[in-house]
Amino acid sequence: MTEMKTTYPIDNYNFAGKRVVIRVDFNVPLDASGHVTDDTRIRAAIPTIKRVLSSGGSAILMSHLGRPKGGPEAKYSLRQILPTLERLLGTPVQFASDCMDGAAAGALKPGEVLLLENLRFYAGEEKGDKEFAKKLASYGDVYINDAFGTAHRAHASTAIIADYFKPQDRLFGYVMEGELEAIDKVMRHPARPFAAIVGGSKVSTKIAILENLLDKVDSIVIGGGMTYTFEAAMGGKVGNSICEPEMFPTALDILKKAADRGVKLIFSPDTLAADAFTADARTRLVPSDDIPDGWQGLDIGDDGKELFREHLLGCKTILWNGPVGVFEMDKFASGSHAVAQAVADATTQGAFSLIGGGDTAACVAQFGLTDKMSYVSTGGGALLEYIEGKVLPGVAAIRK
Repeated sequence: MTEMKTTYPIDNYNFAGKRVVIRVDFNVPLDASGHVTDDTRIRAAIPTIKRVLSSGGSAILMSHLGRPKGGPEAKYSLRQILPTLERLLGTPVQFASDCMDGAAAGALKPGEVLLLENLRFYAGEEKGDKEFAKKLASYGDVYINDAFGTAHRAHASTAIIADYFKPQDRLFGYVMEGELEAIDKVMRHPARPFAAIVGGSKVSTKIAILENLLDKVDSIVIGGGMTYTFEAAMGGKVGNSICEPEMFPTALDILKKAADRGVKLIFSPDTLAADAFTADARTRLVPSDDIPDGWQGLDIGDDGKELFREHLLGCKTILWNGPVGVFEMDKFASGSHAVAQAVADATTQGAFSLIGGGDTAACVAQFGLTDKMSYVSTGGGALLEYIEGKVLPGVAAIRK
């Protein structure tokens, strides 16, 4: 990925002799044996942790993992990620089996690292409980939020805790700074033409994004299942494709607003349709607005790949959120692969590309193109809410 050259406040802070509470996002996938299957989020946090250690500080790491209900559960224990964290960090990591026991934090020496047990084992975390946040804050002299993936949550460790530190002692880590810089570059200061690629299955989940983007972009490339709600709203036949008839008025309203504002909406003229939602289904290429009964659109067609590619190669800023097909099945992955390659090629030619978290990041990784993009976000919900124009509690807590 393109390296950010900016100097951030964390670069100039003197951590010598200080205990630093760092909110990281170690909510990573585990297999049945408790082994980390994707260490992307852990790797992302390493530079911030190393910056603290290299300048003479000690680090107290806190995170959540999964959605435990009503207290501790072994399958959600952060103890399981210790081997991966120690390997990536290159140093031993102590573990506090109770995040409310501050003894281990108080005994930390410069250069040492402590990982607290899953914050969500306590109800106070998600409730944004002030006493819970105050207890966590008491462990350190400095607070760093480096968990962009949870920045949209007003939880104790992501927003409330900052109130217990002086303004100069609360900072963003490199992940947070990089995310905010990349998103601001796209949403506030984009080089033009600026195209957004919006995929996903339902219009209903992307209304706010589409509405907000209409005021900022020159074009929106629409793919994924939401395509068929638009096609049907315009009078097309979509067979058994995913479709939201209740969203027809909204889809038509978006089409009208785009036309009024001179924003070009681009749809694939053809669709790779299947007779079942299975990996071994029969397929055929059909017009996107004339899908036979009993068939459903699961990917863009060859003409769509060519149209999308030609358009994207002419853009200087590209925001991509949502695959354009069911990329998890090889038979329906070629459209998303073609789009990913087009974005990568546009980036090579000088465009700035921001890849949305979640499925889109997984899609790009599946095709081995992560390093060809300008920035791949680690946050799913947080990124979407920021694009929608919402204030993120975890960001506001540091900036206020």
